[in-house]
Amino acid sequence: MPHPARDTVTLHDVAAAAGVSLATASRVLGASSRTVAPEFRERVLAAAERLRYTADASARAMRRVSDSLALVADDVTTPSMALVVSAMERAASGAGAFVTVSATRGDPERQLETIRRVRALRPRALVLTSGRVEAGALAGRLLAELRAYEHDGGRVVIVGDTDLPFHSVRFDNRGAAARLGRYVAGTGHRRVVIVAGAPGQAAPEARTAGLVEGLRAGGVDEQAMRIVPCAVSREGGYEVARRLAAEGLRGTDAVLAVNDLIAVGALRGLREAGVAVPADVSLTGFDDIRPAVNVTPRLTTMALPLAYAGTEAIRLALGEPGAITHVTVEGRLVVRDSTRDRAAG
Repeated sequence: MPHPARDTVTLHDVAAAAGVSLATASRVLGASSRTVAPEFRERVLAAAERLRYTADASARAMRRVSDSLALVADDVTTPSMALVVSAMERAASGAGAFVTVSATRGDPERQLETIRRVRALRPRALVLTSGRVEAGALAGRLLAELRAYEHDGGRVVIVGDTDLPFHSVRFDNRGAAARLGRYVAGTGHRRVVIVAGAPGQAAPEARTAGLVEGLRAGGVDEQAMRIVPCAVSREGGYEVARRLAAEGLRGTDAVLAVNDLIAVGALRGLREAGVAVPADVSLTGFDDIRPAVNVTPRLTTMALPLAYAGTEAIRLALGEPGAITHVTVEGRLVVRDSTRDRAAG
């Protein structure tokens, strides 16, 4: 039996296809906080996807796009993302729109479910911010959902590394990190620890690879580089630094963190262990968030124009129709007090 036409699919259709009650389907696809058994939840979501159901009855009735912009981000609590979101809100407000924000913790299934729910509000544009977004995610279901939203008249912008066929703003994490690595090598550092963050996260992995590349290009033996994972937080940097100091730094003359939060935590850990920065060990960060200049010594870091990235994302989201545009945001080395030139003696 053929499925109902897409515009006539109702919650009743989804419930019938999933073999559940209307109330259960409503709890899964609506905003209810009531728990639904995983088996039923999966059946409802599968039926909704198969029928191409979007819970936007009121929007279908009005058939108009709202003045909202939807931001779907991995994490909105970090200082770097706060800068991006703040810039987006300012740019959107200036254009007479407002931004709604949802966090997904970078989980593709949560991204897909959030995008489905956001579509119900029929926002003017959707900005998906994530370390890496790939067309093959969830066997192509994420791409299909974004395509359907675009087909309905929405605009999609990706902030992060992606191969999706939409407007995008990406950070040159690897290239910027390579420049930082070359600087560290060029100032005479020869035994380096890279505090790499958590495995599997796109930006930390790209920055780690770039640091290794730049250090090697600057003459540092790869055998003299040590890569240490940690939680991407102040606490993660603190714990790593304390552990390194307890083990003995064994001639390490530089610690390079893949973001400023980790570096600030590492600074505290080194100080408590009696390791002086930069007299004993140089320390660098990445991003140039406010804490980078509110610590002593102030952090040498690779500054990313985070506010610019947010503004560009909104420009692409609200701009006139045209060819897909990909913007690459470059980093800028900012040398402060946490590093010293060991080549100068």
